[in-house]
Amino acid sequence: MADLSGLKAEMDAGNLFEEKIISDRKVGTIRVLTPVKADGTADASRTPVFMGEVQIMTHMGALPISFEIKAGTLAEAVASYGEAAKQGVEDTLKRLEDLREQAAHRIVTPGTEGFQVPPQGGSGISGSGLVGL
Repeated sequence: MADLSGLKAEMDAGNLFEEKIISDRKVGTIRVLTPVKADGTADASRTPVFMGEVQIMTHMGALPISFEIKAGTLAEAVASYGEAAKQGVEDTLKRLEDLREQAAHRIVTPGTEGFQVPPQGGSGISGSGLVGL
């Protein structure tokens, strides 16, 4: 069983939001995060946050992408959804490419995940390109 002694799962009572989901049932979803106080009443001292969601199809299936929409009202968020979604997809694809590049350049050493001992000679594995070893 995992050691959970260092787990900190306390919520920040000064940074609470109530969530409402808005969708056109065609393209995507906007989550409206309305600031609230710890007692559940609206917190007018903070501005709402608008989060967009979209899915893109990949060869591995649907990839959900979330992104923030810079807007002050729901109407502005709806109007800005398309550009924000495009930027969110571009940012996600860039992060995925960066991760792929980091993984390709990672040095694998004994004891790390992904390390495999090379097959011994005469193991029956062919096509290795190591003739006469």
